[in-house]
Amino acid sequence: MTFDDEAATAHPGVRMLLLGRQGAGKGTQATRLAQLCGVPHISTGDMLRAAVRDGTPLGLRAKQIMDAGDLVPDEVMVGIVDDRLHLPDADRGWILDGFPRTVGQAVALADITARRPLDVVVDLVVDNAVVIERISTRRTCDGCGTVYRADDAAIADGTCAKCGGTPRQRDDDQPEAISRRLVLYERETAPLVDHYRDVGLLETVDGLGTEDEVFARLLAVVDARTTTPS
Repeated sequence: MTFDDEAATAHPGVRMLLLGRQGAGKGTQATRLAQLCGVPHISTGDMLRAAVRDGTPLGLRAKQIMDAGDLVPDEVMVGIVDDRLHLPDADRGWILDGFPRTVGQAVALADITARRPLDVVVDLVVDNAVVIERISTRRTCDGCGTVYRADDAAIADGTCAKCGGTPRQRDDDQPEAISRRLVLYERETAPLVDHYRDVGLLETVDGLGTEDEVFARLLAVVDARTTTPS
């Protein structure tokens, strides 16, 4: 399935938060949906890197904190998100991935978007066992960052088909590390899921199946929440 500029223009856009465990397929689905809706897919990492690269006051502060090995505090992340969501490319909406991570951040996001609030929050659900299998077979090129499966024919000779680099298993893609990340995700995200369910924004989408099957479910939910331009 491919989408063009005409299709994106025809869609009313969406202001959406995408939740899901690591390996649930959020990045793949968000990229497709963003293209169709004509909105940016914005991840926490994207926002931080852009703020640091552009040398914004918040970006410079975040860089100083990260260089010291500390976690970026909520007030800095909230400021970076606020700046990013008010850039021109986000006029028709956005798909957020990785923020908020706590109920406190969710409350701050509601304040930021008070004039143009969230349309929907989607929890892309995949069982832990499937997530562990997906991530533990993932190989990432040390040159360009392209992600492959271990059995992908494109890396049968041990080199990346795009840049000739070496696809490797990252340390945090080992099963033990994945399990620790999943425990942390459940602890952080369960209250967030409950919060968005309580305010009537949460939709649950089954993340199992082919890429097209999952995308069709996701798109049906988004279309139901964005029936008219806002």
